Amino acid sequence: MGQGNRSRYYYQWNEAIVVEPEETEEEKQMRLELERRATLALAEVKRQDRVREDAIPYLALFALQLLPLAGFPLGEQRFVSIAYFFGLAVTTVYLGGRQETSEPPERVSKSNALAAPIASSVSIGLLYVLLKMDLDPTVLYAIAVSLFGALAISDIGVPLLRNVLPESFATQEVTVPPKLAKALDLNPPTLPVDGIVTLVLGLVCTAIYWAPVAMTQKFLVSNVIAWALAMTSLGAISLGSFQTAAILLGGLFFYDIFWVFGTDVMMTVALKVEAPVKFIYPNPPTDDPTRYPFSVLGLGDVVIPGLFVRFMSKVDEVLQPTKISYFSAATFAYAVGLGTCFVVNSITHAGQPALLYLDPACIGSALACGVANDQLKQVWEFEEPEEEEQELAE
Repeated sequence: MGQGNRSRYYYQWNEAIVVEPEETEEEKQMRLELERRATLALAEVKRQDRVREDAIPYLALFALQLLPLAGFPLGEQRFVSIAYFFGLAVTTVYLGGRQETSEPPERVSKSNALAAPIASSVSIGLLYVLLKMDLDPTVLYAIAVSLFGALAISDIGVPLLRNVLPESFATQEVTVPPKLAKALDLNPPTLPVDGIVTLVLGLVCTAIYWAPVAMTQKFLVSNVIAWALAMTSLGAISLGSFQTAAILLGGLFFYDIFWVFGTDVMMTVALKVEAPVKFIYPNPPTDDPTRYPFSVLGLGDVVIPGLFVRFMSKVDEVLQPTKISYFSAATFAYAVGLGTCFVVNSITHAGQPALLYLDPACIGSALACGVANDQLKQVWEFEEPEEEEQELAE
């Protein structure tokens, strides 16, 4: 037997049994990486299929982006902006609740949920103090957010482009130069074409966002970045249990009410910190140069209740309700809550804490469905199965 042959031989009676060659550490790492890539490839196929199933809502979302370009009369702009925000938010919550993900989400614990209103209050309070001291952190904050936005577009864009480009787009890979492959720890030294293309698209959006052009001319790019961040957040975070969800939404319910109605902190930060963490729509021009030129819907008013709506899709999967879908009811409740918020805002002409309307609507819909489906106790005690448990069940 030559020295280059690492096979081991065992003899039983008169027959030689050949055992497979011992695996080197390098071979093991390559095998594990190929297995990881194969798992991700299967997950991407699921994401692509789900986008295809939801093609109509995605097309509606795209059509909404044409609404600001339609040239409606100034007197109708207020109603057009409400229609834009309503459609964008409800469709995002629906799609975010149904989307497939390639990685298991980060679960929120009860202690995290309890701490969320406090941590959020400290963050927004600090931003407010810095603004009042003329120490504007907007640029650094916006740079960080827009870069994360580029990565979010890269992630969300893959299943979208796979459904509109030739099949080869999903399977092609490019070889990476050895030095770059070593720096990125790539073995084998290849990257998927779809990931590279969508990352470039994300970086282009970020570059346009920072271009020296008035925000009124590029606000749709800001909204695209914000939308990608919202969709990525909805897929990356799991509320874990119904009780955790109730704690989180309950705490942020009071947080939103206090900072909007009790102080000028929320409105000051929302209007002065310019970053793609909100959906914006141009207001009609006025003679007041100090007036903020956009109507605003904060990303938190989409993501926080959106996480609950997505959680309800997991409740549907496990409890299998026979009368009313928890996910459908929560999506409808979100639409009703948001619509109510817009109506009150139009009547009072004052900023509203959207979670005041959204959180009770979402929680209430789940409890009402639990009663209707005779599953109230199961809903209240529901905990989302861990990823390993789901795989075993399947």
